Amino acid sequence: MPRWDDRPADEWIAEEFLHNAPRGRRLLAVDGADPARSARFADRLAAAIGADAVRRSVGAVDEATLRGETIEPFRSGTLAGAEGADTVLLVDGQCLFDDAVRGVWHFSVWTLAGDELPHSGASVIVDLSDEAAPVRYFYDYCAIPPSVNRAGLH
Repeated sequence: MPRWDDRPADEWIAEEFLHNAPRGRRLLAVDGADPARSARFADRLAAAIGADAVRRSVGAVDEATLRGETIEPFRSGTLAGAEGADTVLLVDGQCLFDDAVRGVWHFSVWTLAGDELPHSGASVIVDLSDEAAPVRYFYDYCAIPPSVNRAGLH
């Protein structure tokens, strides 16, 4: 696939995110089929965002736990290490794009490698087949079978 930017995907995704959400308390999610790969990319993305980024790994979490232990404390400014007015909370985990919580994020990244299908609810898809050189992946969502696509997005 031709690349329009020679920088690694984490750098220009951070730039795109900060351009679209330059100030305030912002929430960014990274999810994918391989939780360890997603966490490593989230670390890279946090480094690219810079000092305003605060990282949390939540694992496979249900809506109530995610909201009660991470999202609401962040929004209220009581999440440890994330008290600043312009903080970006960058969360990696599983089930972060489920319908119940998909709307809490200002921006979302789905990571994949190989023949995995992307999540149609993500803001950005990143191909991590070569983790040293992540690449933005553009997918034809019309090609996702309705049986695996989010309702309303096929």
